[in-house]
Amino acid sequence: MSTPLLKVENLVKSFPIHGGIFNREVASVKAVQGVSFEINKGETLGLVGESGCGKSTLGRCLMRLHDTTSGKIIYNGKDITHIEGEELREMRRKIQIIFQDPFASLNPRMTIGAILEEPLIIHNLYATAKERLDRIHELIDLVGLRREHLNRYPHEFSGGQRQRVGIARALAVNPELIVCDEPVSALDVSIQAQVINLLMELQQKLGLTYIFIAHDLKVVEHVSTRVAVMYLGKVVEMADSEELYKNPKHPYTKALMSAIPVPDPRKKEERIILTGDVPSPINPPSGCHFHPRCPMAIDDCKTIVPSLEAKSKDHIASCIRV
Repeated sequence: MSTPLLKVENLVKSFPIHGGIFNREVASVKAVQGVSFEINKGETLGLVGESGCGKSTLGRCLMRLHDTTSGKIIYNGKDITHIEGEELREMRRKIQIIFQDPFASLNPRMTIGAILEEPLIIHNLYATAKERLDRIHELIDLVGLRREHLNRYPHEFSGGQRQRVGIARALAVNPELIVCDEPVSALDVSIQAQVINLLMELQQKLGLTYIFIAHDLKVVEHVSTRVAVMYLGKVVEMADSEELYKNPKHPYTKALMSAIPVPDPRKKEERIILTGDVPSPINPPSGCHFHPRCPMAIDDCKTIVPSLEAKSKDHIASCIRV
């Protein structure tokens, strides 16, 4: 077996809440709770789940934009969980991120050319301005924009064009792994397909590896090699994309799948309606976090913390009922 490109071991991230006269820590938001997975070179791992389940926090932890509370992040066999300084800068050449909102993630005071040149300067990748300009032209061609766009500012572009700039910026330093943090959720539906197809073409052309975070289950099915389903900071199910969509095991995954719209209403299966709201990550339920909303829950679910176990070949889920 080859070494996985990225290995995450029992990753935990909590955000402290301060209060009182002395501004002491009174509680914490348990955003990510013991997540583990591996991803091999060239794969796309899809991360799905409701808003607030910890998908984006997990992605930012992998980028080291957030420091982890505990656990390990191992990239290409090297533990990068606590690296700093030049080591961290070198690591960020290999792992890049595409943000959800392309307008908020681009500096409004910089031209597109300056935005794309900045990572080349920071990482000392090219010796001369001419070499940097050649690389910028290569990037702008790669994402389907025109070279005369380089002297314009972000506000002069549409959302889809701005996201193409964000993709070009992520590609500038020749990364191996890109965290796609809901890269199409802020775009019109007509533009989403163009950006998704661009990402898939770039993956084939450049040999990229993706972690694809999204709400749209059909998009994730289309782009992903494997899919991990998150609920309240934990991965509750993971399998190959085709297997997960054909044969979901966890009751939460089944509820998500039942919500996917189908073109032919005659083929629509019964919708699974979950009761109640998502519990607070400040004070998650005991036992299985999903038990207050689970239609299959029994008394044991209130006390037993289920672990991810193999339910079939390459298909794991954390539920004592399946």
